[in-house]
Amino acid sequence: MAYKSILVHADLSRHAPQRIAIAARLAHAHQAHLIGAAMTGLSRFTLENNRGMRGGAVAAQINALHGQAEQALDQFETLARQAGAVSLERRLIEDDEDGGMAISARYSDLTVLSQHDASEALPGAMSDLVPYVMLNAARPVLIVPRGGQFAEVNNTVVVAWDGSMEATRAIGHALPLLRAARLVVLALLHPPAGHAQPARHPGADIAAYLSRHGVPVEVRPAIATGDIGAALLAMAAEVRANLLVMGGYGHARFREILLGGVTETVLRQMTLPVLMAH
Repeated sequence: MAYKSILVHADLSRHAPQRIAIAARLAHAHQAHLIGAAMTGLSRFTLENNRGMRGGAVAAQINALHGQAEQALDQFETLARQAGAVSLERRLIEDDEDGGMAISARYSDLTVLSQHDASEALPGAMSDLVPYVMLNAARPVLIVPRGGQFAEVNNTVVVAWDGSMEATRAIGHALPLLRAARLVVLALLHPPAGHAQPARHPGADIAAYLSRHGVPVEVRPAIATGDIGAALLAMAAEVRANLLVMGGYGHARFREILLGGVTETVLRQMTLPVLMAH
């Protein structure tokens, strides 16, 4: 597969410039169409059920929210062109962040978001944006940490492998990045309960699969005990990786997000960009 459409969250947070620059560089490298999406913060369900909101006392507030979204899209367009993106699209969405991004992500090959930053609570910002999109879009999400600078995202890559469907999807979605990497380190994890054990040496089949796709892969011993999420991040630091690829585990029940332990640890403690797929 190839990335033909890349979606990036456009807002006025201090993390937006780096997020947009990374998305734009990826779009340029893969000759992909880049979409900047800015949400008004008003749920589409609220607007559909309350047509009268367009007038009266709330009209000024709605106009203000539209103005902020347009400002975010102006910034997106400027930064994206500076970073080399050629094919651009501005998308203003009448919805809250979670719903608007999750739906738009279904029509893109990759969505770029930022790690939640509790110290910066913008109006309409959702603390569960990343897990909500990851669990509801059926597409991969590239998450940029709230701290640090990241000029590249696929020079050295750590891939978490436990044989699960989530890990398999993550690898499939990451192939365009993995093929361009200098080195891909395959970190072996114990399979989740109920998964069949491989008949051959652990990691041999997925390593062969990656090699046939031209991916320069190196297999590392299994991470067996302790905090797996922290161990993955430590391995990434050891090999100086600038991308971690892993399956995302969890369930979305109404507005409640239930994440697996490794997923929650990485989303909370991440020190490098993470491509996650559910």
